[in-house]
Amino acid sequence: MPYISTTEQERQEMLGEIGVKSFKELICAIPEKFVLKEKLDLEPSYSEQEISKKVFQLTNTNKCTQAADSYLGAGVYDHFIPAAVDTIVSRPEFYTAYTPYQAEVSQGTLQFIYEYQTMICELTGMEIANASMYDGASAAAEAILMAIRSTRKNKALVADTIHPNFKNVISRYTEGLGIEIEYVNSINGLLDIKDLEAKVNDDLACVLVQSPNFFGNIEDMFAIEKLTHKTKKGVFIASTDPIALAITNSPAEYNADIVIGEGQALGNNINYGGPLFGFFATKLSMARMMPGRIVGETLDEAGNKAYCLTLQAREQHIRRVKATSNICSNQSLCTLAATVYMALMGREGIKEVATQSMKKAHYLAQEIAKLDGFELAYPQQTFFKEFVIKTPLPAGDIIEKALNHNIYAGVDMKLFGYDNQLMIAVTEKKTKADLDRFVSFLKEVK
Repeated sequence: MPYISTTEQERQEMLGEIGVKSFKELICAIPEKFVLKEKLDLEPSYSEQEISKKVFQLTNTNKCTQAADSYLGAGVYDHFIPAAVDTIVSRPEFYTAYTPYQAEVSQGTLQFIYEYQTMICELTGMEIANASMYDGASAAAEAILMAIRSTRKNKALVADTIHPNFKNVISRYTEGLGIEIEYVNSINGLLDIKDLEAKVNDDLACVLVQSPNFFGNIEDMFAIEKLTHKTKKGVFIASTDPIALAITNSPAEYNADIVIGEGQALGNNINYGGPLFGFFATKLSMARMMPGRIVGETLDEAGNKAYCLTLQAREQHIRRVKATSNICSNQSLCTLAATVYMALMGREGIKEVATQSMKKAHYLAQEIAKLDGFELAYPQQTFFKEFVIKTPLPAGDIIEKALNHNIYAGVDMKLFGYDNQLMIAVTEKKTKADLDRFVSFLKEVK
């Protein structure tokens, strides 16, 4: 059965029901210059068999990271995902589940969200987490808004070393709200501590810093925290990689007030760069300021353990002007994948993923730095699993040639204003043979 009626009789019936005589009358409010005069230049119609074949031919031209050697990163990473993750996520009770407003029929969904929140708290060292945000960028913007609400100040300092996409989302979120966003300069791939010190004052609501930052480098979060908390009520927002937290200082250790980040690395496929999910955690004292959905544990009338939505300061439940956020949902399926992944991997498994990623990234960086014409963009900095190299020819040319060798060579930094630079990410999936083959390719391509 067609979804859209196509017969002339059905069109007339719909127009009559609407109360107009013709389609032209229906769109009369549209200026004439915008109305298409000629017919669309479409191909002849296809049968189901023909269109299925055509779609398959088109999709078959794609080369997924399972069939290639991928060094893509810049926020989305190619970590190994156990088969059980997709199997559990695909179960119909999870795959088709909707918003768990009716707690009595949503206990399974509410329980896994509660467990997800608990695991995020264990990773970050924070006391409370929400059920997730749309992605890491929206989590960063929401963290700034939360700091503004908490401090009743309207100025935020943001490290220039955060992901450029985060900057764009923060800008869109805060424009028109009277919020002042000021960026702290970077130097040699890190936030400039002296510039931060010069810019912090008691008018400040928060400081947002990403570590590992956009370039893959580890920021001095302890020094940044001290400067932030020297101000009156200043909120320290830390954006981080959840895998890195297995082997680096937890945000609780450097006294972060809010911890956010992109969670894709936790059991979610790369796909085409989405869907993603943002994790969001904070201190218990700031719980009522936190945006998004929160699941809590309680007892039912029979005294049995039960789960429900709690602290519901969202716009469906209270006046919009009083709401903590317009985000009324969470990336449930993506966070389920993360929950299953973290449960399967365990503490030691995630630590192993982080350790292998770091060691292999450093090995590759050292080998590339030995090549004539190539050098690390920030050789003096400590990095986790991602680094930037300077290239003797445009990075875009290297990426294009690498495809002929079944290699995704990385991300062209020209996209972000850096010529002849290539960003390379390495995960636990890489073998030494893979890394050596990549080095050999770079040696040849020059």
